[in-house]
Parts: sequence; C-alpha cells; structure tokens
Amino acid sequence: MFKLTSLNLNGIRSAHSKGVEDWLAKHSPDCICVQEVKAQHADVHGKYDALAGLRGHFHFAEKKGYSGVGAYSRHEPSEVIVGFGSKEFDLEGRYVELRFDTPQRKLSIISCYFPSGSSGEERQLAKFRFLDELDPHLVALKRQREFILCGDINIAHQEQDLKNWKGNRKNSGFLPEERAWMTKLLSETGLVDVYRRLQPEATEACYTWWSNRGQAYAKNVGWRLDYHLATASIAQAARVSAIYKETRFSDHAPLTIDYDLAF
Repeated sequence: MFKLTSLNLNGIRSAHSKGVEDWLAKHSPDCICVQEVKAQHADVHGKYDALAGLRGHFHFAEKKGYSGVGAYSRHEPSEVIVGFGSKEFDLEGRYVELRFDTPQRKLSIISCYFPSGSSGEERQLAKFRFLDELDPHLVALKRQREFILCGDINIAHQEQDLKNWKGNRKNSGFLPEERAWMTKLLSETGLVDVYRRLQPEATEACYTWWSNRGQAYAKNVGWRLDYHLATASIAQAARVSAIYKETRFSDHAPLTIDYDLAF
C-alpha cells in the first residue's frame, strides 16, 4: 500500500512544536503533502527539510510567514515541479508537484493550497482568479499523466461537507460559484474526490477544519476543506481513508488515504 496524507500545518514551526514529527514517525506515511508552511528556505533548511525519514520538497511564498506548500516523500521523485505557471499565484507558494515516472506509469503527487476568500472581497476575487487558472492546468496535466492532488482546497463542496451549511451559503468556502467550480472540475475532467468515493454518506465524521472560535472543535462544528483529487484509475486504487483527530497539530486534521500502488 502507498499511504498518502494531506495536512494544512498552519505553520510548520507551530505544528512541529505540537508533535507532528513524532506522529509522522508512528503513522509512517509514504508521503505527506503539507500546506501553509508559513516559512522560507532559511527557516526550513537544516531543521524541517526532512521529517521522520521523509525528504521534503517545497514551494515557498515570496511574502514571509505566508502560505507555502511542501511534499515529504519516502521515495525519491524523478522530477520536482515548483509552481503551475501562474504569474500571480506562483509568488504565493501554492503548488509543488512530485513526479514519479517509470516506463510503465507517469504519476504525480501534488500538494496545493487554494486561497481563502474569507478576509474580504479582494481575496475572494483572487480566489476566483486562482480557480480560473488552475482548472485548465489540471485539464492539461490529466492528458499527460496520472496524479493525485492533495490539499486545503478551501471549498466545502456539498451540504454534507459542513455543519452549518444553511448559515454559510453566502460565505467564502461555500459560495455557489465555488461549489459549481468543484462540480464542473469533477464532472468535466473526470477527476475523483477520493474521500467521497470511499465515504459517500459521511457527514460529521468528514470534517477536517474547525474554527478556533466558539468551541467549534469541541462541538464538532466543522468543514471538509481538505481533499485528495485523483485521476480515475488512481482513485480506483484507493482502499482506506482516515481523518486523525486525537491530537491537534493545527486547525486542520490530517487526511490519509491508502492506495494499492506499487513504487
């Protein structure tokens, strides 16, 4: 089995201080895709460029203490792609792709952090621009290779994906335009929401993010914002999913899916 985890760290230094490396050593994934590293190369080098025996590859934001993604892998990639060719969003450190190519298969593991629009209209418009740019990139990539995109997508796709869906219909993360983008991505490109393939009826058990306000975690007033999106044949290899909630390393929970894939 190939064990693949996705986790928004909300700061790599903060998550490390809360025991994320010890958990990784016990959990033993083959790869973990992380988002919101909130650090630059100088902060990571020699400290967090490897965790629990996994080697990290990163896309750092130009702005200090902001965004940033990484992918830690037990297996050495044949190529690492940093950014997806966006003049605007590659400066924000939102995309790193590990390629594992053999004569039999071309496979990518992608760690991606979608913008949040919750801070106001300006960032919501930026989020829409990001979605408009990422969509054709994924369509083109799917023509060339198999892939799994892991990340904090900052969209709850369906009503079952958040606790208070009625009260959030006009809020970023559950806007009709965002949900329609996700529906279109899945229907027109053939990408698969892997967790939903394995857990089609899950409601409160599916949440991966909780606000730090109002005892949201204690009351399980959550959202499903973290995903594995995979090409169809790779999604068919998914066997088991798990959301780890016993220990909190950030405001997100790690989402792990085991795939019947050989490396």
